[in-house]
Amino acid sequence: MNRGVEDLLRALAPQVLGALVRRHGQFDACEDAVQEALLAAARQWPVDGVPEQPRSWLLTVAGRALVDQWRADSARRRREQAVATLDPAGREPSGGQDDRQPAGTALPQPARRPAPGMSCRDQAALRLRSRPSRIRSSPNSNSSPCAGWSRW
Repeated sequence: MNRGVEDLLRALAPQVLGALVRRHGQFDACEDAVQEALLAAARQWPVDGVPEQPRSWLLTVAGRALVDQWRADSARRRREQAVATLDPAGREPSGGQDDRQPAGTALPQPARRPAPGMSCRDQAALRLRSRPSRIRSSPNSNSSPCAGWSRW
């Protein structure tokens, strides 16, 4: 690697690290990501040349390395949790209970949303059908049946 690229990387490294830490807040993870970006730059720039905006290039590569690391950590945690729930024989633990859905019972349904152009009365009926556990009267008896629908 030539001296110019090395000096440029030394000058840009603290700027890129500072920008990533301000954006993501995890110093140790950002520092590792910047090191990976610097290594990629040290390999690629002498061959392909220095990009027009080297700081932006380093920020992009470091940001992608940071996201890749977060995804890998998340996947590892999910695998560890899945393995922790298995018994020593590698089977799902039963705990003496059958945790499957009993026959004849319905699974919870997602909340229904009113379609554009529905009348106030239709929206109220949809609201009542989608939430059977709630009391079927509005909290304020003087309010319209469409009270609270302003968020849609």
